[in-house]
Amino acid sequence: MSAYESFARVYDELMDQVPYDTWCTFIQEELAQHGITGGLSLELGCGTGKMMERMAAAGFDMIGVDSSMDMLQIAMEKSQDLPYSLLYLLQDMREFELYGTVESIVSICDSVNYITEPEDLLEVFRLVNNYLDPGGIFLFDFNTEHKYRDSIGERTIAEDREDVSFIWYNEYDEEEHLNYIDLNVFVREEEDLFRKYQEEHVQRGYTLSEMKELIENSGLVFLAAYDDYTKKPATKESERIVIVAREQGKGEQ
Repeated sequence: MSAYESFARVYDELMDQVPYDTWCTFIQEELAQHGITGGLSLELGCGTGKMMERMAAAGFDMIGVDSSMDMLQIAMEKSQDLPYSLLYLLQDMREFELYGTVESIVSICDSVNYITEPEDLLEVFRLVNNYLDPGGIFLFDFNTEHKYRDSIGERTIAEDREDVSFIWYNEYDEEEHLNYIDLNVFVREEEDLFRKYQEEHVQRGYTLSEMKELIENSGLVFLAAYDDYTKKPATKESERIVIVAREQGKGEQ
């Protein structure tokens, strides 16, 4: 079963500890520092649209790209009752296409870690540079190699709730730089009946230096790297790093 195929059904419930509001405020403030307070914005790996909804409510015209039909179906169902329109596209971020450029592009929840080949991630960054307006801003987060290797590698995470439970086992391969996640989700269907869903996720652990090199090789201009969604500079101990980069090229033609 492909990543997020079954997990999509319970994704929002199990991810309710993610501080989307805090992250959205950080993103808005960072974009505002570069003169972007609205306009067209693209989210890569938008999932069920949690950040899309918040960005749209803040005045951005949002486009979401995700490769999971299951996640997008949930996102579109939720968006039907919203007072603003959201555009969702079923595309692989390694080869996404837009009709024109956008002022900003964001990607959260370590979506880029699912791009396990550096050459593929380089292509993602090239596409980002291509579809940004002149001087447009790209903001994304990623889990570091340190996090996979030293914090969650060989660790089992389990949570038991009334209607859904999960067991999440991580195994990090240092030679491949890949974190293998064995996910088992148990969803209540009747009072005493739970259905089990199982799937595997694979994410690559990147270092900040690797990310900076990929960004620079893509044509983007590296601007900043923060420790998580704070204004503190990223360090070797950072488990999640937020990177800000700027489009380069169009304004020089």
